Amino acid sequence: MSIEITEKIRELSSVAEESCIEAFRRIDRICRINQEKVLRAFVGCPVTESSFTGTTGYGYGDKGREDLDRVCAEIFGTQDALIRHSFTCGTNTLGIALFGVLRPGDTMLSATGTPYDTIRPVIGIGKNDGSGSLADWGVKYRETKLRADGTPDLEGLARDIKEYSPSLVYIQRSRGYSLRPSLGVDDIEKIVSVAKNSGVENVMVDNCYGEFVETREPSAVGADVIVGSLIKNPGGCIARCGGLIAGRRDLIEKISFRATVPGLGREVGATMGTNRELFMGLFNAPQATAHALKTAEFTARLITLMGFDVTPRPGEVRADIVQCLLLGNRQNLINYCRGIQAASPVDSHLTPEPWDMPGYDDQVVMAAGTFTSGSSAEISCDAPLREPFAAWQQGGINYDSARYAVMNAASMLERGT
Repeated sequence: MSIEITEKIRELSSVAEESCIEAFRRIDRICRINQEKVLRAFVGCPVTESSFTGTTGYGYGDKGREDLDRVCAEIFGTQDALIRHSFTCGTNTLGIALFGVLRPGDTMLSATGTPYDTIRPVIGIGKNDGSGSLADWGVKYRETKLRADGTPDLEGLARDIKEYSPSLVYIQRSRGYSLRPSLGVDDIEKIVSVAKNSGVENVMVDNCYGEFVETREPSAVGADVIVGSLIKNPGGCIARCGGLIAGRRDLIEKISFRATVPGLGREVGATMGTNRELFMGLFNAPQATAHALKTAEFTARLITLMGFDVTPRPGEVRADIVQCLLLGNRQNLINYCRGIQAASPVDSHLTPEPWDMPGYDDQVVMAAGTFTSGSSAEISCDAPLREPFAAWQQGGINYDSARYAVMNAASMLERGT
């Protein structure tokens, strides 16, 4: 496989990019506001060379770990935060947060319908094999169905809160493998308002893919805990692994006990030389997110010009970095992913094949020729092989490189090979 961009796609790409000018300006404005916010947090800490020194063993007194937590809390406007390389992925970080906040007998209510595939075993939705899910520990789960158009049902949420008296209302910001709209901060604010006015004390937001897309984060509108993955937006294409949890101080303390063990919490956890790249990734995150958003906007316009439907539509205000492409059939979906892989900086010689990916109910095809394995902040594209054969594309390590990957994928789509 190689980069083979057809003349037609080059022409359509020029048209698509020309139409992106206003959207790109809007993205740049948001990026500048967020970059200033990040810079002020670094200066206010202050971050010093000693912040980058790693620890081993128990990790007691790790200055960099403590500085990083303070910077993260300041950026997200929360009382406290945990940002750790040892959180293995977004799902693991969400699981730690959920187990930290919830107790046996509590009820978790999802305000955004059924969560995406990989978090369901954590909650205990569907097959429950005794592996230690929340359900195994006596946590009850309920959900408020979305409206027919995929938007949150605020009236239904208020009724469900009254009926189930949940200890936690859970909000999934991104769409997952569904076609419902991702939620902007304004949308989240409405859900939080209903929850708080109905007496719910704790609201948690799965903020994955949404950090730095807007000038406000869910914590600015009343969310008590927000959770993210460092191989998505907040890692800035530099962090090699990890996750972050930011929020109310008492909840972060509880979550820290789940992250390690009761009694030790945040006081332990050797950083082993990872501090520098986590600081650098967080600092670079607004720029990395802006490149991902530009890639998504360009993709939406190019694929629309080819006659396919997309969501979000070109010019729509975006709530995350995910671009969904409705490609119509199994082969188109596979071809597009293969085109992305062939024009990726790493493992371009590999050909994506559908496989039984852990945590998913259907076979998944995935293009991820990334410097960090599985990074969604870099250019990647994946999809379950099921109706309506939609591909979910995320990221772009930089816009100019990602643009060529999209053009190559579009060319494979055009050729049908």
